[in-house]
Amino acid sequence: MAALRVLVGVKRVIDYAVKVRVAAGGGGVQTQGVKHSLNPFCEIALEEAVRLRERGAAAEVIAASVGTRLCQETLRTALAVGADRGVLVEVGEGAALGPREVAAALAGLVGRLQPQLVLLGKQAIDDDCNQTGQLLAAMLDWPQGTFASRVALEAGAALVEREVDGGLERLRLRLPAVLTADLRLNEPRYATLPNIMKAKKKPLEVVAGSEVGVPPGPPRLRVLRVEEPPPRKGGRRLDTVPELLERLRSDGRI
Repeated sequence: MAALRVLVGVKRVIDYAVKVRVAAGGGGVQTQGVKHSLNPFCEIALEEAVRLRERGAAAEVIAASVGTRLCQETLRTALAVGADRGVLVEVGEGAALGPREVAAALAGLVGRLQPQLVLLGKQAIDDDCNQTGQLLAAMLDWPQGTFASRVALEAGAALVEREVDGGLERLRLRLPAVLTADLRLNEPRYATLPNIMKAKKKPLEVVAGSEVGVPPGPPRLRVLRVEEPPPRKGGRRLDTVPELLERLRSDGRI
């Protein structure tokens, strides 16, 4: 099997350990002065790509991100984990990127870099977007394997196992293909200090969004308002089933 080139999409998100707060005015969440990190599902996709290279199935792993210059930090993390080089599709500060815009940017990178496999996280933890992989596969007219919990490569094909409601589904996809990583695909490694230092010398290319086909104008998806969830009411302990039924009736639950 000829070694292939793998493109991994990575996203900069608010760190999962940070308590998310709504920004003043309700236009979004507070991002200033908040720790950001690599999206956890993107970490899993990156780890799988690095493992493919370590097994000799992949010749090169390219990490790609779409956003502002701040995303270079995320790409440096990906390089420290094991990516060979990084590419940032740069857009203007404050530009709203929806799944369509990100998928279009990645499709443009596919045309430039010619990977045989694209790996993405199944969703982002900040906006819960889980459509980018599917949109990218549609734009490229490539087969797709979403929510993958196991991946193996053979000559000209990817074998994908994914969890469905009724059990496990196994797919054989002809390459090139788009895959999105589920939580159970692997356990990502930590970036060691020597690899963090080496990552500073790895190539990181910056290209303008217009060069790879990011659609101009506002995105199709627009956030109208973000609000804090209502405070939860305190619970009440009931000693008997009749009391529970009476409480449910009085609250209009049954």
